[in-house]
Amino acid sequence: MSEIPAAATLVLLRDGDHGAIEVLLLQRPDRGSFAGGWVFPGGRVEPHDEAQADGDDLTAARRAAVRETEEEVGLVIDPASLVPLAHWTPPEGLATRFITWFFVAPAVEGELRLQQAEVVASEWIKPADALKRHGAGQMRLFPPTWITLDSLLAHPTVDAALAAIARREPRRYATKQDEARRIVRWEGDEGYDGAPDTDDGPRHRLTMHSLPWRLEWR
Repeated sequence: MSEIPAAATLVLLRDGDHGAIEVLLLQRPDRGSFAGGWVFPGGRVEPHDEAQADGDDLTAARRAAVRETEEEVGLVIDPASLVPLAHWTPPEGLATRFITWFFVAPAVEGELRLQQAEVVASEWIKPADALKRHGAGQMRLFPPTWITLDSLLAHPTVDAALAAIARREPRRYATKQDEARRIVRWEGDEGYDGAPDTDDGPRHRLTMHSLPWRLEWR
C-alpha cells in the first residue's frame, strides 16, 4: 500500500458544435488544494470506496471518481462507462500529494448542481479553448489537467476519443520537478535522473517558466 494517498479524477466528454468535443471543468475556491484552479471532477479515494473494491485499487478509484462527480456536480455516471486514461504520481516536495487515476467517460444528461464548498464555477469547454485561455493567463491550470486537455486535441468526437483511449494502456506519469527552471519531467526525458540537457536529447517534459506552456515529447 502506498504511503501517498490515492485520488481519482473523471474527465467527462460530450460532443460539441463544429466537430470538437467538450470537457467539463470546475473552478476550485481560492483555498485548499488546487486553489483557484480549473480541474476535472474528482477527489480522494475514501475507505468506503476501498471497502467495496475487493482489494483492487483501480476499482476503488473508479468508485471514487463516480462518487466525487455526483457529490460535486450532481451527475450520476455509470462506473462501467469509465475508461482509464492515465495514472499520475506527483513530484516530491508538494504540500499535498495524491497518486491519481484519471478516467474518461461520456457525459450524461442532467442539470449541474455545484457543491458550493468545493466548486465556485463550471464550464463545458473545448480543450483547445481551455488551453488558449490558460496561455493568455485567463484560466489557471495544473500540469495533469493541461496534459489531459492537450491529449484530447486529436479526437474529433466522444466515440473516437473513447475508442482510441480504450485501445492503449493508460499512460503513467511519475513526475519530477525542476523548480528553479519551472520544468516538470517524465520518464524518458534525458534530465529525468539528473543528467544535463543536450540540444538533441530525448524530451518528455512540460516547460512552464512563461505562458503559453510548452510540451516536448520526443
